[in-house]
Amino acid sequence: MANEMKNKIDAILGKYSNPEESLIAVLQEVQAIDGYISKASVEYITEKTGIPSSRIMGVASFYAGFRLKPVGKYRIMVCKGTACHVNGAERIGDTVARVLGIGEGDVTDDGLFSWEEVACLGCCSIAPAMMINDKAYGKLTPDKVQSIIDSIREEAQV
Repeated sequence: MANEMKNKIDAILGKYSNPEESLIAVLQEVQAIDGYISKASVEYITEKTGIPSSRIMGVASFYAGFRLKPVGKYRIMVCKGTACHVNGAERIGDTVARVLGIGEGDVTDDGLFSWEEVACLGCCSIAPAMMINDKAYGKLTPDKVQSIIDSIREEAQV
């Protein structure tokens, strides 16, 4: 692990008088650095605090908000909630996988995209829906999904 990352984690740990009691907050801040919680980060937190890595991993793997793998610059979340499901969410997920050429939870080779299915985005009125980073897209069709991803790719090339 690079010294820069160690310094950032040290600064995070320094904010908490008892990092174990504040483990969720610590992990949120660590994840904010690179977008996920790396194995090296877990090992370093264990080394600095004495919190067993099994405890850290237990918390990180339990809560859906934590990621243990890198994500793309554009994180696509395909809603699988009831409204989206009955309106064709499966086709949307299949289209995202086909267009990106990766499976759920993977990252494209260029690091631009990752995608995952989520339980609900709260966008039921525009089902089927997906979010890319903080922007919601709704009333999706496979063609619309293709167009959205192509547009982002073009913008990223500029």
